[in-house]
Amino acid sequence: MALFKRKTAAKPGEWYYCLHHRQVEEGPECPAKDRFGPYATRDEAEHAMETARERNLQWENDARWTDSTDGSDGARGEN
Repeated sequence: MALFKRKTAAKPGEWYYCLHHRQVEEGPECPAKDRFGPYATRDEAEHAMETARERNLQWENDARWTDSTDGSDGARGEN
């Protein structure tokens, strides 16, 4: 008996971006560890990597996530 092998049921209109195949898929075809989503539209899924880059930049530059207590601007490598 295999644990955690049950495939996720796809819902109509859910789109995913597969990190392994680097392509958009309708419904979860690949394992969750290899995909972003779900997205409401194919277009949103096609821009998944761009969206992730933009969010990462926002988080990296968010003052709430810095550990700076010395009054610096919190940028990495600057003290």
